Amino acid sequence: MIRHPFGELSLGQTGVSSGRTVTETDVVNFCMLTGNWLELHSNIEHAKEAIYGQRLVQGSLVFSIVNAMIPFDSSVLAAFYGCDKLRFLRPTFINDTLWARVEIADLKDHDEKHGVVTSKLEGINQRDETVMRCEFSLLIRKTRLDRPGEPPKIRAAHDTTQGESA
Repeated sequence: MIRHPFGELSLGQTGVSSGRTVTETDVVNFCMLTGNWLELHSNIEHAKEAIYGQRLVQGSLVFSIVNAMIPFDSSVLAAFYGCDKLRFLRPTFINDTLWARVEIADLKDHDEKHGVVTSKLEGINQRDETVMRCEFSLLIRKTRLDRPGEPPKIRAAHDTTQGESA
């Protein structure tokens, strides 16, 4: 989605990701990483009695997965700039598959080298439910990085394909 420098992007541009299934391993690893062992995420018996009758994937994990699924070119991405109006609209369960859908909603000049691109980001599951949405902002370079450190053969391949995959 974000494959071009700031000046080459326009309002309304859209993109979608490939799907990714959220697994038991993802949830347990996230519990370990964050220390978030709420029984709603980690205890099957407790979750059976909760509102959805089964364990939920942590909202912060859903957000982390969905925003990381946005296709971008690292030669133009400078930094994650912020997130506003984050909402979890439906539950995400273990073994749900998610896709990211993004639409550029705002372009603001930031400084001489960067602009801020704000997109409407949605996470959509296999049941065609929007499980998460937010306004997701990235700091985007106005010119591409020169790809420092790349060997000449790799740089030549980038120049020939202009960063597109085979």
